[in-house]
Amino acid sequence: MEKRDRHTVEDGRRTRPGRRRRRRGARQNDRKRQEAIRRQEGNGREESVKNSGKKKRQKRAAFNAVSVTVLIAAVCVFVFSLYQLVMMLVPYYSGGQEYDEIKDIAITADADGSGFSVDFDALLAENPDTVAWIRFDQPEIISYPVVKSADNEEYLTKTFSANDNKLGAIFMDMRNSTDFSDRNTFIYGHHLNVGGEMFSQLLEYEDEAFCKEHPNFYIYTPDGKVRTYTVFSAGVVKDTADNYKIDYSSDAEYEEYLALCQESSNYQVDVELNAQSQIVSLSTCTNVNDDERFLVQGVLTATD
Repeated sequence: MEKRDRHTVEDGRRTRPGRRRRRRGARQNDRKRQEAIRRQEGNGREESVKNSGKKKRQKRAAFNAVSVTVLIAAVCVFVFSLYQLVMMLVPYYSGGQEYDEIKDIAITADADGSGFSVDFDALLAENPDTVAWIRFDQPEIISYPVVKSADNEEYLTKTFSANDNKLGAIFMDMRNSTDFSDRNTFIYGHHLNVGGEMFSQLLEYEDEAFCKEHPNFYIYTPDGKVRTYTVFSAGVVKDTADNYKIDYSSDAEYEEYLALCQESSNYQVDVELNAQSQIVSLSTCTNVNDDERFLVQGVLTATD
């Protein structure tokens, strides 16, 4: 028994190192597996990071492409808008320059506006259609040659010097006499959204106070006469209204016409009107409704 027990003990002792080796091997295997797992996880994270970075780069590239496209489109819109603006403003500028040059060659006046005279020889040499010059004290910008054509269309888009331009010219109705001997002489001019040239500032006469302060305008003619007209009516009318009637069969019909014009005015002016009155009617657009016109009418009160 003792021998067996001793052998057993000895055998047990001999087996312990083997167990320890097996345990060390197991732990080493565990570490290897854990290291392998960690490497796999690391590789996975690296791959995930790479994929994430790649996606971010792709998104950034797509965003940059969209941004560049939007920027190019915005630049194109800006350039096109600028081009349209320039094309719109150029006629106003060139037309304004042209009329300034005409004033330089045809008009003589003192610094305060007195002594105003017109060189009709120079105007007729430039344009044989010249029939008069119209001038206001205020708005002083209304100071232009007046022409007359065989129709009422030509000078809508042609300047005094016969250049194609949206400013057009100030022109007399084709039905009127050039010597202003008619009972009612119609003169037309554009109302422009930019610049204020031509008849644009006639609309100042919407205001009664302005009319009272500046009641007169003047017509100069090649015969050397200066006709003073006093405004008696100003207001918006339809382009088909009887205010545009130009022929009257009798004195009574003409007086009815004058009464109609006074009634359609924004205000009443204390000035004498009768069958012997000679008037000038100045017409322009309102730029509000296509079928509306702003009509300012003056009666002849003096001839020099």
